[in-house]
Amino acid sequence: MPVQTIFSSHSKVIAQIDSLQIVAGLNAVVGDEGRGKTRFLRQLSESHPQAFWLDLKLPEHDEHTPEEVWHIIQSQWPQWHPTLCQDLSEALNLQEHLGKRLFMLSAGSRRKVGLVGLLASGAQVTCLDQPYAALDLASIQVLREFLEDVSQDPGRAWVVADYEADPHIEWQNLIDLDQMNGWP
Repeated sequence: MPVQTIFSSHSKVIAQIDSLQIVAGLNAVVGDEGRGKTRFLRQLSESHPQAFWLDLKLPEHDEHTPEEVWHIIQSQWPQWHPTLCQDLSEALNLQEHLGKRLFMLSAGSRRKVGLVGLLASGAQVTCLDQPYAALDLASIQVLREFLEDVSQDPGRAWVVADYEADPHIEWQNLIDLDQMNGWP
């Protein structure tokens, strides 16, 4: 079965693409290279008005500072959490980079800017595409702790796409694209 419930069989369905259900809490979307993880997240964000996916490389924001990027996201998401943005930027050690343009930042720091924007957006369905890529271990731990803290929110879903599900996290839902024939 392509959709497996790992943690809770009573999770509320928040969104659906074809027969694939996104439930409240933490959803892992896994698969090998080229199996459609990013395509799945993009399709989810395009089909559900409260879903938000962002290319964490932020290619269109080279000339922006982190705060300008967050302001752009804030203007699109009225549920924006400014305190969470501040807390995450501190936890991810972005304070020293706030005045810099993104083209001046490392790949990891750029991705942290995108992560802060996604996590603070307030979107009902937050789509994280390979969120650990280019991050240091301390930042990965911050992200894991954040996901653990929000995992029980009954009205929000966090969809994390990567090659495999992080074994340090208790997932409410696992979607294995390698087990599906012909998706999408």
